[in-house]
Amino acid sequence: MKIKKVFGYPQFDDSGEKILTTYHNEYRDMLMDIRVYSMKEGETRTFQKPTEETAILLQCGKITLCWDGNEQTVTRKDVFTEGPWCLHVCKDTKVRVKAHSDTEILVQSTHNANAFDSILYEPDDAPWKDVCRGRFGDTANRVVNTIFDYGNAPYSNMVIGEVLNDRGNWSGYIPHHHPQPEAYYFLFDRPEGFGASFVGDDVYKITDGSFSAIPGGKTHPQVAAPGYLMYTCWMIRHLDGNPWTDCINDEHYTWLYDAEF
Repeated sequence: MKIKKVFGYPQFDDSGEKILTTYHNEYRDMLMDIRVYSMKEGETRTFQKPTEETAILLQCGKITLCWDGNEQTVTRKDVFTEGPWCLHVCKDTKVRVKAHSDTEILVQSTHNANAFDSILYEPDDAPWKDVCRGRFGDTANRVVNTIFDYGNAPYSNMVIGEVLNDRGNWSGYIPHHHPQPEAYYFLFDRPEGFGASFVGDDVYKITDGSFSAIPGGKTHPQVAAPGYLMYTCWMIRHLDGNPWTDCINDEHYTWLYDAEF
């Protein structure tokens, strides 16, 4: 039996695929298949999963998406300056992605028997919102977007959104937890950027392209080093009969909401 892990430093293979979590690897408790693809100009990839819903998130580049008789070309300079384009499809939906420049996409999937209409979420559908600005001595400033969750996609078994940390600031703060598993995929605005991820009582160095696989019930704050913007794609898997709708704050730290610094 493979040892279960909660942090990883995957690399792209020769085909341009970076594997984060699968249903069978050390991160299987996430109950999701999450991969990142690096695509060259002119390259095409096709996705069609008979029993899984799939979200295809553009992280940088220019692509044409083809699905359900639809075709749309979308661009994103990078995750630090522009909002998300994300195509969400149900099981057995064929999606073709053609790259018109060097491109990276994140593909999140999980098993879901529900049939639902495909949706292409645009940046205006998932606006960035300030979180904790002015609190905790201005040390947990970040902006967050939610692309889809139980509120706008109750037929889905997944949640996906993004966080952009201010330099040297915390996110996932105050420490919180929830019973549903969650995965974080990290990027920095410079390749040498770094931070720290706290999963329960364990600490891991965050580097560009690393990820955290957070078991249900574990607290999971993180912090970016001064000088570096840190991006996090956050992905939650609903549990059967227990969808994620909110976080549970660690009561040891709730006093901070009323503290003055």
